[in-house]
Amino acid sequence: MTIPTIASLAPLLDRLFDQDEAARGATRAAFADVTDADRTRMMQSKTDYRDLYARLKDAPLAVSRETGHLLYMLARSSRARTIVEFGTSFGISTLYLAAGLRDNGGGRLITSEFEPSKAARARENLSAGELIDLVEIREGDALKTLSRDLPDQIDLVLLDGAKALYPDILDLIEDRLKPGAIIVADNADFSPDYLARVRKPGNGYMSTPFAEDVELTVRIS
Repeated sequence: MTIPTIASLAPLLDRLFDQDEAARGATRAAFADVTDADRTRMMQSKTDYRDLYARLKDAPLAVSRETGHLLYMLARSSRARTIVEFGTSFGISTLYLAAGLRDNGGGRLITSEFEPSKAARARENLSAGELIDLVEIREGDALKTLSRDLPDQIDLVLLDGAKALYPDILDLIEDRLKPGAIIVADNADFSPDYLARVRKPGNGYMSTPFAEDVELTVRIS
């Protein structure tokens, strides 16, 4: 029996999650001079988030293992062929999504990352996982990089970049979401405008909190 790609990635993912755990102390230190209120403000601002992520340029900011497994399962169960990701970081979530594409028989994953050093790390990790051929990493402001050359139909979306930009990213891709397309938004509580939009009855979506920090949304019309 063919071994699923996600199983063959286990050693690489274990190493990356260990690195993420080891980096958490340095990540906390980067915010030693920032109050919780200021950090929340930075997360929800469409301008101050740049300072926030500049402080985190060396942090993996990995999704949880549970969220990673969810991404792979959603990619497989939806038989996704086209995936868009906002927020590559070191490419851990990208590995899960690309593994789903590989086990679906192939496809295209477009992901955006504005920190060049993170994009480089993601390429290294995707190459190590032998999945780089399925992934296009677009460096720069996602409001520009995801505004062009997208697939006609998008099956699955992961939002895991600057939370204040979730509604703007949805604006860019909405017309290309096929009925039944799935959107996974990480830490969506920091984007109340996004939540109000996808939860509003009659707005074309069905959306619900899923697990501790994930909003799961399906395009229904």
